[in-house]
Amino acid sequence: MKKLKLLTSIEESYDELRYKTSWPTKTQLIKSACIVMLASVIIALIILVMDQVVENLMHFIYSLHK
Repeated sequence: MKKLKLLTSIEESYDELRYKTSWPTKTQLIKSACIVMLASVIIALIILVMDQVVENLMHFIYSLHK
């Protein structure tokens, strides 16, 4: 009896994840997570500053038209 294509694909994916994938160590994982968190905070701060600049610029522009 032929296996379904889906089951074959699932088995192949499992085998690849189980035997062919190199997983990071705990230390590598922690370092990567810290880098991602730091980058996220930096990007959030940049967006905050840009938002404040645009907001102040819009207040200035609208105050000239009153």
